[in-house]
Order: sequence, then C-alpha cells, then structure tokens
Amino acid sequence: MILDDQQMISSIDKKNMFKILSCFPDQIKETKTIVENAEIPKIYNIHHVIVSGMGGSAISGDILQQYTEDKGFIPVSVCRSYHLPKWINKKTLVFSQSYSGNTEETLSAFKHAYEKKCSIISITSNGKLLEHSTKRSIPAITLPVGYEPRSAIAFLFFSSLFSLQKIGLFTNTIEKDIQETIEVTRNLIEKINTSVEFEQNYAKQIANMAYNTIPQIYGWNIYDSIARRWAKQINENSKMISRYDSVPESNHNDIVGWSENSSVAKQFSVILFRDANLETLQMKTRLSFMKKFYSQVASNLIEIHVKGKSSLAKMMYLLVLGDYVSCYLAILQKKDPTPVSIINQLKNTLEKI
Repeated sequence: MILDDQQMISSIDKKNMFKILSCFPDQIKETKTIVENAEIPKIYNIHHVIVSGMGGSAISGDILQQYTEDKGFIPVSVCRSYHLPKWINKKTLVFSQSYSGNTEETLSAFKHAYEKKCSIISITSNGKLLEHSTKRSIPAITLPVGYEPRSAIAFLFFSSLFSLQKIGLFTNTIEKDIQETIEVTRNLIEKINTSVEFEQNYAKQIANMAYNTIPQIYGWNIYDSIARRWAKQINENSKMISRYDSVPESNHNDIVGWSENSSVAKQFSVILFRDANLETLQMKTRLSFMKKFYSQVASNLIEIHVKGKSSLAKMMYLLVLGDYVSCYLAILQKKDPTPVSIINQLKNTLEKI
C-alpha cells in the first residue's frame, strides 16, 4: 500500500506538505502571540465586517462568517473580487487578507476600502499589501513567511478571530473553545499522520475510497465552509476535480440531476458530514435520505462524523481531516501536493497586461 510507504510519500511530497499539516495546532498558538504583539487600536462603531481575499484567505473568511454567526455576532461578509460592495462606509471593518501580499484582487479591494474610509486590518506575510499598509499607517498582522497560502489557513483564520477580540468587537469568551480546538486537532493528527498505517488511519481510508472518483462534498449549517475547503484542497493538493454543495438547498435542485444520470453519478464519491448533536429532526431526516439515495447511485458514500464539543473544535476537526485526505489523494495520484503550476501560469499571463 503506497500510503504506508514512508519512502514513497517523501519522494512525492518534496516540499513536506504533510509536515506543515502536522503543525496546525502550533499555528493556532503562534497566531495568538502574533496578534497579541501586533499594534492594533480599538475600533468602535462597526456595523459590518468584510473579509477581502481569494483562495485560502477567502475560505478563512467563510469560516469566520459561519463561526461568528453561530455566536450572534454582527454580519460578516466575504469578498472575492477586485471591488468591495458599494454600500461600504466608515462603519465597515475590512480584513484585507493576502498571504503573499501580492494578490491583485485583494490589493484592488484594499484601495477601494481605503478610499471609502473603512477601518482596515491587513493580514499578510509580506509583499505589496504590507508595503501599502505601512505607507498608510494601516494596522497589519504580519504572518510567518514560507507557506503556501492554503497551508497557512490557521494563521489566516485565527488572525482575524483574535483581532476581533483584541479590538473589542467580538466579546464572546472563547478561550476554552481555543484550547479544545488545539487538543482535538492534535489528537486527530496523531491518529492520521503518515506514520499511522492504513488499517488504523481514517484519512488514508477515506482517500482510498475517493481515489479514481470525483469527490462531491455536502456541507450544512456551520459545515458549509468546511465542505468548500475540502473541495478546494482536493483541487489544489490532489490535482483532482472536486465539487461541494449545501444542504438543504441542494435537496431542492442538485438531487434531481443525480436521480436522472446514473452513469455519470457512478463517477462520484459522495461525502456527507454528520453531527448528531447539531442535526435537527429535519436535517437528520434529509441526511439519512441522502445517505440511502447516494449509496445507490454514486460510486461511494462516505459519512464523516465530527469530533469535539464546541463549534470551533468541530469545524477545525473536519478541516484538518480534509487537508490530510487531500494530500493522501495526491500521494495515490503520485502528485506532489504543493505545486499549482496552472495558477502560476495564469498569474504570469495577468502580469503581462
């Protein structure tokens, strides 16, 4: 089994993506220290928060939106565009997020936010975003360099969360949730890292089931953003086509296509997130129906039951599990998880404009 061959994994994973994944709990702790030491003033009279970014930066915003919404926080939106909504104003806080600091969409939105006199906090490791922020006296959270943006997800998400606490906007007590999240993800990593053999390794087993199929992930409630993260990680790390959708919305449209295209449906592995403590009677009934239905029409049906008590710990449990699954899929495909050559080709093309 290739997934138990440490030498083979090392030869494929040339830039040590698995090692970076194993540091997720440590990244949470490091981020807390970074934000505590950052010069961020108190910000008052904010009615709306926007996370501006692309890729991993934007997904961290999706997670922030769903996590804070669950806590009754003010509205959080995510902007994946060159321009922010026209309604932004002085009562809008913009997290301008670009790990590299050179994402052109984010830089354009940063300029828009500055012109509209929004409150801005930049989150980056370097690049033009840090340069522009310094020049304009915009507070910046400076992250460690040397990561792929998608593997810096803990830095990006927890930077914005801890910043909201520091500036006095997010007043919920989350210290216990943070500690639980660190413990839950650390325990998970101990059980699914590359040294744990296939028979005892849940992530390797999921990857093996999804291999040679198109993974379709269904999220719901606080897990919508995590389903998106799974699909995008499989796109970039595994170099595979992957899709995600949301329940109950998908039950009103998407499910019809599956019921009428049996030959196409057999190309997919369907992944359902389950959480017995969060599922209402209606949601439990929907997911149980989907389990039975997709077991009949898809190549595989994979149910994933979350671990943890707090919503934060459960979201991060699923996120870390998905990251490992995506990298194990890369190994099965004998593809290095790190390079994303087609994205770099597009960036080079855009630079010539």
